[in-house]
Amino acid sequence: MDVRRVVTGHDGEGKAVVVSDEVVSPVAPTMLPGSEFHCLWGSDTTPHFPDDGARPDGHAYFPPVGGFRFHLFTIPPDGGAGAPPDLDFEAAMAEFEQKLPGLAGYMEPGEIGMHTTATIDFEVVLQGAVTLELDDGATVSLGVGDTVVQNGTRHRWSNPGSEPAVLAVFACGAHHDHVG
Repeated sequence: MDVRRVVTGHDGEGKAVVVSDEVVSPVAPTMLPGSEFHCLWGSDTTPHFPDDGARPDGHAYFPPVGGFRFHLFTIPPDGGAGAPPDLDFEAAMAEFEQKLPGLAGYMEPGEIGMHTTATIDFEVVLQGAVTLELDDGATVSLGVGDTVVQNGTRHRWSNPGSEPAVLAVFACGAHHDHVG
């Protein structure tokens, strides 16, 4: 799925203007067939306005304290294609790190998809159905329009449906005593 991103800013006189209107293609890691990540906007620091609307620096997938990220995340149905049988794992991991810097470092070995971040995430399901699982095994089923405020908790996502699920995610960097 391609996503249109319209960005506003200010001209030299401080008036509001559209500074860009473009299509953002997804990042689709080889090792996660059917998954898509649209890294739409973010910064590692608090913005200052008026601005020219240029995309701020934000290199890692998750923001530091004072930073933020705005993403769309597509989760394929459970039991989907899975990793290709001839996958070169080392090359796939290098690609994953290059396309989604730092994300793999939060994933727990042996607990596929389980992770904890030093962020507060605001999520809304735009399409499909997802299951949120917490570290105590509790699960919550979510559908279109449902929202989650994720407060730095250990969790993973799955898709019990038959179609891809799409979530909009706004993440704010936060202090976390157990992550970092």
